[in-house]
Amino acid sequence: MTVAHLRTYTINAGQMDSWLTLFTEHLIPLLREHDIRVDGTWVNDEGTQFIWVRSYGETLADLERKEAAFYGSDWWKANVEYVRGHLAHREITLMRSV
Repeated sequence: MTVAHLRTYTINAGQMDSWLTLFTEHLIPLLREHDIRVDGTWVNDEGTQFIWVRSYGETLADLERKEAAFYGSDWWKANVEYVRGHLAHREITLMRSV
């Protein structure tokens, strides 16, 4: 079994390009550093939403441990306001493979 999040972010108007650069250059490497996989990324037709799947391992304990390390990292703490400043809304759905 795999535990994952389906994440849908509504990006602030005019910030999608900046978001994509931030995500690719900074967030993906930081996620990898904490053993969190990015399984796929998409942008809706209107260019307003960024949809992605990230997976953590086999248990909720894996998710909790990896997220704690990610959100506790020095880079995240220094940049959380900048990152979240791109987001008008976040929707996060917990999923388990079948």
